[in-house]
Amino acid sequence: MTRLIALSGSLRQASFNTALLRAATGLAPQGVDIELRTLHGIPLYDGDVEAQGVPAAVSRLRAEIQAADGLIIGTPEYNNSIPGVLKNGLDWLSRPPAEGRKTFFGKPVAVLGATPGGFGTVQSQDAILSVLRAFGCSCWFGGRLMVSKANTLFDAQGELLDETLKQQLRDFLSGFAAQLGRP
Repeated sequence: MTRLIALSGSLRQASFNTALLRAATGLAPQGVDIELRTLHGIPLYDGDVEAQGVPAAVSRLRAEIQAADGLIIGTPEYNNSIPGVLKNGLDWLSRPPAEGRKTFFGKPVAVLGATPGGFGTVQSQDAILSVLRAFGCSCWFGGRLMVSKANTLFDAQGELLDETLKQQLRDFLSGFAAQLGRP
């Protein structure tokens, strides 16, 4: 069984990125288990706080990512870049440096994103690549999923309604799993 962590870069309860990743958990290929995680409970990064010990929410999420076969990050696009909460979470997960290296170096990572805007999350996805490159991740470039007009593709409960997007998500997940040498 291939185990993936799907990390939403949004805290909003009705987040399209969280909804997209939730849909991914049900559309994963056979033999692939996707567990959805958020950044709730992770404080703003502060070196003084780190000196007192890494917060429990960070340690738990880091351990889950380290144990997973790969990571899927769902990023919104805020002001043509990644949201601060996602960057903050990644900063915490990379600290201290030895733990960050164990968490990210060589870790297979795929990025997708959804926005109500018309351009998908192209700039956010491009921006996050420099962070992932600094971590030494093994980024998968075999597929990019940039969902625009997300507010028209989900119902009020966050259920993915669009059949075309469901198939695109299935194909994305199958491609990433194949890259991992899985089904």
